[in-house]
Amino acid sequence: MPLKLGLMVPANNTTMEPELRAWLDGAPCRTLRIPRGRGLLGPAEIPAYVEQALELAKDYDPLQTDIVAYGCTAAGFIGGPARDAEIQRKLAAITGKPVVTTASAMIAVLKHIGARRIAVVTPYLDPVNERLRNYLEQSGIAVTRLQSFKAETTDALAAITPQQITALARETMTPDADAMFIACSQLPTKDILDDLERGFGKPVWSSIKATAWHAQRVMADKAAVQPAA
Repeated sequence: MPLKLGLMVPANNTTMEPELRAWLDGAPCRTLRIPRGRGLLGPAEIPAYVEQALELAKDYDPLQTDIVAYGCTAAGFIGGPARDAEIQRKLAAITGKPVVTTASAMIAVLKHIGARRIAVVTPYLDPVNERLRNYLEQSGIAVTRLQSFKAETTDALAAITPQQITALARETMTPDADAMFIACSQLPTKDILDDLERGFGKPVWSSIKATAWHAQRVMADKAAVQPAA
């Protein structure tokens, strides 16, 4: 049976659903879009954004949903690991299903591959980039270099191309990094990760690929502990 996915993303996000489904072999997906303004999310906007997400999550049909992905990277890491875990627990209580957040998926995959020092590409403004750096460091992962497109609006974010991401990634990678992470589930990365990995000779992950990997892992772990019928 294919994995039935519930996805929660900001209303402006046009990238995550198709790329996530591609990473998950075309899994059916019901996407709920969380309302927001034209500016990128910052600390001041997060409480209201999270409350809207929790209210929307009540719409999931448990018979049509195996797992829920909270797919906004920044809305996960801005509050730190404890706040991200709290959002995950609340969504699981509301939906009755396993929940993965993109922020926690980032940490899970980086720890899985043994990456302790990483280079990072983002679209965020400096205050949010500092929150990301802190989130990673609290999880035992150092940032060797972080570079950003510094998009100020959702329109500017949506205009970033795979070619631009590739160019900035090549500028950002450092010899002492164990891996690279491209943060933000709106950035289109599915078609560029393999080429970047070959060029760097090191793993390159994105928010969307990490979410897909983590969702599969959580479901596999759940299946492993379920009693045989």
